[in-house]
Amino acid sequence: MTSPIERTQRGEQVRYARTGSTYFSVLLASFCVVLVVSNIVATKGIEFGTGDITLGPIQVWPIIADGGALLFPLAYVFGDVISEVYGFRAARTAVYTSFALATITSLTFLAVQYLPEASFYEHQGAYEAVLGFVPRIVAASLAGYVVGQLLNALVLTKMKSRTAERKLWQRVLGSTGVGELADTIIFCTIAATVIGIDTFGQYVNYVVIGYVYKVTIEVILLPITLRIIAWLKTKEPTYYAEA
Repeated sequence: MTSPIERTQRGEQVRYARTGSTYFSVLLASFCVVLVVSNIVATKGIEFGTGDITLGPIQVWPIIADGGALLFPLAYVFGDVISEVYGFRAARTAVYTSFALATITSLTFLAVQYLPEASFYEHQGAYEAVLGFVPRIVAASLAGYVVGQLLNALVLTKMKSRTAERKLWQRVLGSTGVGELADTIIFCTIAATVIGIDTFGQYVNYVVIGYVYKVTIEVILLPITLRIIAWLKTKEPTYYAEA
């Protein structure tokens, strides 16, 4: 007679933990913070390199990105962990919660922008120049984010339904590749004009480099992601509990 842990670890059963734990709360909070902060810093366009190298109409160099690229890939790490350990419903809850909080943040920035500034406040122009773009960036981000994250969770859980505990690295990379592609195309298409991209060549650079960068970060972080998932499964008592 084998235990639930032994059967699950051999890949015989598909299991998910319940979401009432402190671990899920921490993951959910981290998930939301990453999205909100990424939306704020994404208002800054970033360019790496000097000179001008093109391939036909496509700008190859310098590389174009935005400030959100620094932190946003972690959203997919958290998304993979939540989807793998807690399932699609939990991942969907995390996506919708972070969506709501990012929307509230954006509306707050917008409301403060239109409130009358104090006579001693000298930075209204700077506030509008930076945070005034946040609502448009949020619109771009949330459109891509919701589609990308839901696809990420759906692909991962569908793959898990066929492989159970086996081939975890394939689930993580496969779901991220699909989700990030949809996310990047939608976000970059809407956000391009906000950060100052005005040519088709720059737009292609922005999309391709953004997608390659995000997927590369996921690959680099894959060993850490797998360790976190394995550790969390042992810490969640409901993961290996008998059905």
